[in-house]
Amino acid sequence: MVTSMAAILAITGGAYVVLRDQSPGSDPMAAVAADLPVGNAGKALMQARQRMILMDAAEKTMTVVGTPKVAAQPAPTEPTSTDGSTGGTGGTAPVVNAPPPSPGTAQRIAYNLLPSYGFSASGQFGCLNDIWTRESGWMYNAQNPTSAAYGIPQANPGSKMASAGPDWQTDPTTQIKWGIGYIKSIYGSPCEAWAFWQAHGYY
Repeated sequence: MVTSMAAILAITGGAYVVLRDQSPGSDPMAAVAADLPVGNAGKALMQARQRMILMDAAEKTMTVVGTPKVAAQPAPTEPTSTDGSTGGTGGTAPVVNAPPPSPGTAQRIAYNLLPSYGFSASGQFGCLNDIWTRESGWMYNAQNPTSAAYGIPQANPGSKMASAGPDWQTDPTTQIKWGIGYIKSIYGSPCEAWAFWQAHGYY
């Protein structure tokens, strides 16, 4: 019995094929088998074996480069608020809850005005704040250097806000009223507008 077999002989269609791990000179049996003719079936068998060796080597070198991340679940739709409004989420944009802003600020004016437009202040102000902080920093005199956009909501052109009051250039309340009305008519709610802003970089 041969204890160290370096060659595997296969008979396929009358042809001998040699599959070996060592050079023919290192084993007498492999040396003899290497001289045998190899048919088409034998060649196919040798190629299949070579592919298996390469696949085995590749598998041993594979490493895990990262852990898959699970997508976060969207926030639940906001329940009806105590003022009877639904929050205007439309059920598609997540609500960003935020505490009331400091008194005497433009943010506080907006927070207080949201319920008059049918929105929950606590549920929708966070989204509004996210938009207008990026658009104007809540500055009533913010001007866009590349367009005619102006004011806290960055109405383009700013004169659109005249529909909310003649003092649209200087009064944060007038600008905020126009801005919330615009968001409600175009997007449905501040959180819907924020979702659009996140996807496009503007609203």
